[in-house]
Amino acid sequence: MFIFVIICICYSVLMLMLLYGWKKIPEFSSESSPAEIRFSIIVPFRNETENLPNLLNSLSQINYPESKFEILLVNDESEDNSVEIIEEFQENHSEFGVKLLENKRVSNSPKKNAINTAINSANFEYIITTDADCKIPKNWLKSYNDFILKTGNKLIAGPVALSSLPTANTNIKRKNILRNFEELDVLSLQASTAGAFGIGKAFMCNGANLCYEKDAFLEVSGFTGNDNIASGDDVFLLQKFQQENYKIGFLKSKEVLVYTKPQQSFGNLVSQRIRWASKAPAYKGLFAKFTGVSVLLMNLSLVIALFLVFFQILLYQPILIIFLVKFNLDFILIYSSAKFFQRETVLRSYFWSSIFYPFFSTYVAVKSLFSDFSWKGRQFKN
Repeated sequence: MFIFVIICICYSVLMLMLLYGWKKIPEFSSESSPAEIRFSIIVPFRNETENLPNLLNSLSQINYPESKFEILLVNDESEDNSVEIIEEFQENHSEFGVKLLENKRVSNSPKKNAINTAINSANFEYIITTDADCKIPKNWLKSYNDFILKTGNKLIAGPVALSSLPTANTNIKRKNILRNFEELDVLSLQASTAGAFGIGKAFMCNGANLCYEKDAFLEVSGFTGNDNIASGDDVFLLQKFQQENYKIGFLKSKEVLVYTKPQQSFGNLVSQRIRWASKAPAYKGLFAKFTGVSVLLMNLSLVIALFLVFFQILLYQPILIIFLVKFNLDFILIYSSAKFFQRETVLRSYFWSSIFYPFFSTYVAVKSLFSDFSWKGRQFKN
């Protein structure tokens, strides 16, 4: 029983630190700064026929001088008509600097290769990345410009949220349950990301909304050293910037909020989370390792404790208290995030999600350590 208490204490300290960090970061509002920063927007894509029209439409509505940004779309061996959609966009929006590039594969990480391919062709001083299944706010670049001019940050992480549930010919109730579970997880990850930035211990960011200086990227040799890992185009770059003591920050602003589509099936969600978790063993910072171990042990211990209680090896009362400690601390953190994202209604699913999550998290963690995973029609080895 002693080990369960120690794990609970470590997890509680972690949650309180992240909550403090989240509260510490003030919400940023755009200022009337001149448009001085020039951006190269990079979007790798593979088989994104369904998603590209929404992304391209949002990019076409960006409120920023056209001479101050370019759009680089990198095709990663698409087998559908994604390229045709982009070529049509180029014809209809000749006023934009839109480049269609072909990915140059040189490693086990197609996405890192695609970003490298684009950076080699980029003309402007700041790189800003997003994904093909995202929707961009119109003041995206304006807010980043204001934030960079105010802070001088070399790397800025931005918030990401799930878009509204798309209509599809499947069970809507089941999809709502899945989406709510996924959204609660995303809200938790967003609060943890910003919270770690807030206490100066950043270890996560999301490539769907990430901005960094091109020269700084080249100075740290980009993704060299971790290009054998399929994912991590965001977090490993963050680690490199930290090692060089570059100034970094989290842009806590609704004006830069990027929306991404929810996963369409539970299998896809598991596969995505395994892909994310597969990079955790390569984290270098002590706080990142402490976070990963604390979260894993907390969820794993609850799963183990449940079986021990079932076989009457442990009393249920202390385990219930530990669960309630986790339940309440997680709720406070997620509520803070939900309030910022104006998604308090999703908290109605928090109770059942909190019961299911330890099993989900433990399964994903174990699978990420011992199993390969598939993504975008490809198989990747850990």
